[in-house]
Amino acid sequence: MAFPIKQCRWLLYISLSILSLCLAVTITPVRASVQVSANSALNASASTNQLEQGRNLYRSGRFTEAVKIWQTAAQQYHTQGDRTNEALSLSYLSLAQQELNQWEAASQSIEQSLKLLQTSIPSADAILWAQALNTQANLQLHNGKAETALENWQQAEKYYEQAGDKMGSLGSQINQAQALQSLGFYRRSKQQLEMLTQKLGAMPDSEIKVSGLRSLGLALQVIGDSAKSQQVLEQSLAIARKIETTPQLSSILLSLGKTAVDLHDPEAALDYFQQAQQVASNPGDRLQARLAQFKLFLDYNKSELATPLAPQLLQQLAELPPSHTSLYAAINFVATLNRQSNPDQIVPLKDLAQLMAVTVKSAQQIQDAQAEAYALHQWGKLYRRTQQLSQAQELTQKSLNIARQLQAEDIIAQSAWQVGQLYKEQGDRSEAISAYTEAVKALKSIRGDLVAVNPDVQFSFREGVEPVYRELVGLLLDRQPSQAALIQARDLIEALQVAELDNFFREACLDRSQQIDQVDPNATVIYPIILPDRLAIILSKTGQPLRYYATQKSQADIEQTLDKLLVSFNPVSDSQERDRLSQEIYSWLIRPAEIEQAFKDSKTLVFVLDGRLRNIPIAALYDGKQYLIEKYAVALSPGMQLMAARSLQPNHIGAIVGGISESRNGFSALPAVESEVKQISKTVPSSTLLNQQFTSQALANRVKSSSADIVHLATHGQFSSRLEDTFLLTWDGEVNVKELSELLKNRGNEPSKAIELLVLSACDTAAGDDRAVLGLAGLAVKSGARSTIATLWPVKDKAAEMLMTRFYDQLRQPKMSKAEALRQAQINMIRQTDFHDPFFWSAFVLVGNWL
Repeated sequence: MAFPIKQCRWLLYISLSILSLCLAVTITPVRASVQVSANSALNASASTNQLEQGRNLYRSGRFTEAVKIWQTAAQQYHTQGDRTNEALSLSYLSLAQQELNQWEAASQSIEQSLKLLQTSIPSADAILWAQALNTQANLQLHNGKAETALENWQQAEKYYEQAGDKMGSLGSQINQAQALQSLGFYRRSKQQLEMLTQKLGAMPDSEIKVSGLRSLGLALQVIGDSAKSQQVLEQSLAIARKIETTPQLSSILLSLGKTAVDLHDPEAALDYFQQAQQVASNPGDRLQARLAQFKLFLDYNKSELATPLAPQLLQQLAELPPSHTSLYAAINFVATLNRQSNPDQIVPLKDLAQLMAVTVKSAQQIQDAQAEAYALHQWGKLYRRTQQLSQAQELTQKSLNIARQLQAEDIIAQSAWQVGQLYKEQGDRSEAISAYTEAVKALKSIRGDLVAVNPDVQFSFREGVEPVYRELVGLLLDRQPSQAALIQARDLIEALQVAELDNFFREACLDRSQQIDQVDPNATVIYPIILPDRLAIILSKTGQPLRYYATQKSQADIEQTLDKLLVSFNPVSDSQERDRLSQEIYSWLIRPAEIEQAFKDSKTLVFVLDGRLRNIPIAALYDGKQYLIEKYAVALSPGMQLMAARSLQPNHIGAIVGGISESRNGFSALPAVESEVKQISKTVPSSTLLNQQFTSQALANRVKSSSADIVHLATHGQFSSRLEDTFLLTWDGEVNVKELSELLKNRGNEPSKAIELLVLSACDTAAGDDRAVLGLAGLAVKSGARSTIATLWPVKDKAAEMLMTRFYDQLRQPKMSKAEALRQAQINMIRQTDFHDPFFWSAFVLVGNWL
């Protein structure tokens, strides 16, 4: 079956027990080796049965019932004076409460359990301590206390080892890797996971090895290492087949299918999902495999393959008894269809509405309020489709009310957004703005407080986050916006930039905050945002009211013009056509402000770019006589998370200069890199790492031991909107953006030690990726460097050497800003060299602080 290539949706998985989108492995409650005295054995048998009953309910996803059973068991053990089993019941109880997002109750339960272990059971079994500490660490990770969680998982590992519980020990070690990720120790985390892979590989084949490899594969999937995840899951599958552990086969195959989706291999994904369905040993697993196939078909526009599956899925969903798992299967089925433009061509809308009505009832029956709120939201969406707006509003408002009571920010975000859309459709602008504002606040809260939400509901950034910001900006900028509306819109554009980078890194990674229009009185900050019907522009200058301009043009027309301009920068293209397109975009972005003399007294124009505008070399915009760079210095900023710069002292500039001039790892040679490194070393006092010397470890050591302000890397690299495809080449291989950022921050977190300028002079953006420059912005911010200079496309290495040498000559001049030094170097290329075509000089962009 051939699948067409399609723009991939970037999914932000917001999941239980997740911090910074890093999954913590929950060790499923097992029977602890608890000693019960002969006298109390008879009295305890009922409670022991309850413990076992609770475990079975927990495993089948019936968390509310498990909570009730374990609460009763804990009370009975307390009455009997059996502190050991009371502590065990409370530890289990906390896990189930975490699954239901009852964080406060979960915290109280685990604290009680640990208090009993400390005070009343001095000789408690190691397994009790291990499970309690693992449960507590889950909570701590959720609450943002990754360091304490790491310590507790290390302690839990020791207790699991003492108890001879290999699976528990492995789970704790996987969790430690996740905690290290969220603390920013990416290389340590990677080493830990590699060590675990080796450790598991050396173990004899067993069910424990199968489970351990599967957990490791899932952990690698969540941190974005899909290729390694696939490798480890394949190992798990091969051993499971060899030793015939049938119950695990379906879940491993499902995980492999999801990894194949991440790797853009739909054929392989389909094969895995079909195998998962064939080997499933229970109706729940069979349903999950079918749902995965159904979603895959629709995501790749194969509705003719999805349609025959729909009636089977509807029937299966109707037959399953109410549980956490079955409710979310139904919600996801309807959510998948709700994302389609014509779902009624696949399933009649009345059948979907009936399914959601039953799901709401079932959620009330098992007291799963979150599932109820999600189902009401999807149900409301169905009514909105049929323009039954009052019913849609009533259901969505109910969803929102439940979400507010639960403080479930993810549901508030979705339902408040839908309420806002409904008000907007009914022409009530002020109520719409109020609802949208609540949705944005909730989205920020998910990001800022790392609120963990339900693992069964996927949040797509492109579908569920970005449009909320854009639609609210559109509402605020309708009619003649007030200063208050402009300020709110400006802040939203900046918040959207932060949200995009958080999604790129799969963690909340930015918390520096300095309003960029207050950094430099001689700069004007320009915020363009592409809306469906116009290009809106907000101008911000210190001490002046915000200004607003708009060009009425459809989003499709704007993006088509931008794409054409980008293609025209190729030297073989028609330069007259390039100039025409460049002037058109100049007339959108710059000319209205110049007519009003808004740039009077401005030396630097700082652009907070949106969407495909990021791919355009702004410095090369043309007014018919001059390029923009010939009038102003130009800088790009990812928004207000800007670090205050120390101005470089011309007499004290020092650099670490590294690069690869030879062909390496399938990348072509860059012969001029050697002379680039030598030329820079002559201009600026430098320590150099060339070819074999330029390893990731050598660079890490040099950054740590040196006080250099500048790190200049002349080597192949690629920027992409996919985290895993953004990397830099060192002699010993590719270094991904997270590892590179950690390596560059290898001086501690003191702002005074941060790298002042990071230069990447030979990078490229991923082909066919219209959001690839996100990778550049991400690296610029994540590296901790105050400013970054990089290339939007690969430039002839001789031209790069020339421009960089001139840049450093300028940078050594007194009172020279980085933006002005780059401007002078680019003007020199235009006026005094053979490399005057914009292709050679305009690819170099300055991101971050321009001073």
